[in-house]
Amino acid sequence: MSPKEKLNLRLQKGFHICVGLDSDINKIPKHLRNNENAILNFNKSIIESTYDIAAAFKLNFAFYEKDGDKGFELLSKTLQLIPNDILVIGDAKRGDIGNTSLMYAQSMFEHFKLDASTLSPYMGYDSLSPFIDYQENIHFILALTSNPGSFDFEKLELTSGEKVYQEVISKVNQWNNNHNLGIVFGATNLEELKDNIKNFGDLFVLLPGVGAQGGDLQSIVSTFKENSNNNFLINVSRTLIYADSTEKFASVCRKILENYNKIISEI
Repeated sequence: MSPKEKLNLRLQKGFHICVGLDSDINKIPKHLRNNENAILNFNKSIIESTYDIAAAFKLNFAFYEKDGDKGFELLSKTLQLIPNDILVIGDAKRGDIGNTSLMYAQSMFEHFKLDASTLSPYMGYDSLSPFIDYQENIHFILALTSNPGSFDFEKLELTSGEKVYQEVISKVNQWNNNHNLGIVFGATNLEELKDNIKNFGDLFVLLPGVGAQGGDLQSIVSTFKENSNNNFLINVSRTLIYADSTEKFASVCRKILENYNKIISEI
């Protein structure tokens, strides 16, 4: 099953929540921390409790590569725990000159066997093309992010009157010949979402920022449904995986995800 097929099947079922496995030893339940495989056991419990009702999983590379060899081993072992029928996003926000970008792409798709990537467009098309050339994989390109620093560059106005992030969306649509591209659009930018969603075309949309960062789930989903757009993934990390610190943390995580799915289905 190709990555696009994996994602489309989940979206068609009404699953839109991407579970972020940004696992931090200082935040997982205390009863797990003394175990040699603490993070792996934590990830295993979260995966097993959510994979059948989630749209995707996203692993932020920073939470793993900070520990060097052990971190990359943990990343690999975590990926082995995830069933093959659900999309897995490698969140590393790559984007560099062509030859370097090719090495990054080979790492993600040939070594780690990931389904999707996140990419930074700052250096232009040639820095992204080695990823885009992996036609079966999905590539989410940063457009408008959920952090306060989005004002520094992404929301600057160009001489055309367009904002930088709007030009990024336009370019990504132009590059989407293989229908394997998406954008990252922060869920904290509701008004911008409403103003720009008609320009998304058939791009997949990854929306971070719901939950701990303040994005409103109902408003985001309503905006997509009002525009007959089903190509959206809402990433939730901390609000899900750290919702409970007892031995019931995995079942609590599942209950919250079930509630999110119920809210989405009723909009």
